[in-house]
Amino acid sequence: MTFPERFSNLPAYAFPRLRALLDHHTPGGDVVHMTIGEPKHAFPAWVTDVIAENAAGFNQYPNNDGTPELRGAMADWVQRRYGVAMDPESQVMALNGTREGLYNAAMALCPEQKNGQRPAVLIPNPFYQVYMVATLSVAAEPVFVPATAATGHLPDYESLPADVLDRTAVAYICSPANPQGAVASRDYWTRLIRLAEKHDFRVFADECYSEIYRDAAPTGALSVAQELGVDPEQVVLFNSLSKRSNLPGLRAGLIAGGPETIRRVKQLRAYSGAPIPGPLQAAAAKVWADEAHVAENRALYQQKYAIADEVFAGLEGYMPPEAGFFLWLPVENGEQAALKLWQETGIRVLPGAYLAQGGAGENPGEGYIRVALVAPAEDTRKALVALRDCLY
Repeated sequence: MTFPERFSNLPAYAFPRLRALLDHHTPGGDVVHMTIGEPKHAFPAWVTDVIAENAAGFNQYPNNDGTPELRGAMADWVQRRYGVAMDPESQVMALNGTREGLYNAAMALCPEQKNGQRPAVLIPNPFYQVYMVATLSVAAEPVFVPATAATGHLPDYESLPADVLDRTAVAYICSPANPQGAVASRDYWTRLIRLAEKHDFRVFADECYSEIYRDAAPTGALSVAQELGVDPEQVVLFNSLSKRSNLPGLRAGLIAGGPETIRRVKQLRAYSGAPIPGPLQAAAAKVWADEAHVAENRALYQQKYAIADEVFAGLEGYMPPEAGFFLWLPVENGEQAALKLWQETGIRVLPGAYLAQGGAGENPGEGYIRVALVAPAEDTRKALVALRDCLY
């Protein structure tokens, strides 16, 4: 039996690597999970009522692109949040979680060649791992661009050579950034979008953490694109209810962009997509339309920002996250720190190197651990104090 080689060099995914690192050691206390970005705050209680009211829809094949009600709610949300009017028929589409969309958009939109050469896809490093596998799936070259303290924890795509930019087809950017919590400013978005115009590539704006922030709502790529008057096909937005509304299991994401962008993604997804079940689409429409629970959720995270700032006050290299719900904590070696923390306290965190590419001494995540602030506030405080006392 012959197997394909195209993905044979993929490193093990982050969480299997973590299990291999930790699970044959005994935890040093009650197990505390701070590895995965799985929100633990309560989602709106009425969500289950909406699903139950629409349960008859489970005996029907769901709408692949999203029901008119869901697409309307998503377009309304984009208008409220970013000030950008989107046609719900041609410019927004439902996704079975944004990971699916971030993958399928590359499949649908990345050309086979760019200026007669193998296309390049720009990826921040560290990064959400689907960016890389989507790139490999379309036979493009992944170009990993460090997002370090020196660059404000966002990738400096402008620093790339012109010959690389000229064959770039797509640039992924996550803002607020996972794992660092950095936010792309209006100036950053402006420079990136102008760069995309100059070199004719698309910006895939992964803004899944956009509704969890300290003070001001992060600027969105679509807002800046509209202000600049660029081609609406230049920027593609991805977002979801997972973090915004504590509903990762609902698998309710959205993609928004120019009509031709959405047409091509729809065309591919008609063959390969897994649509959201009808009752869940009904719930998602209600959730996108409601902001009260989002403000309540954000306030809970703001409490935990304050706790983290207090616990790590004075720690050299501590960078308070601007948004999102991760801490990106400096350590000498992420794997060693994660193992020590597990063996001495029972706290599980993720070595930063597992979220980045590069060998020893070259991996920009090597000297960090990622810590998810998803537990209730007092549980978070207790765990962060234990982590601080163990590692620092």
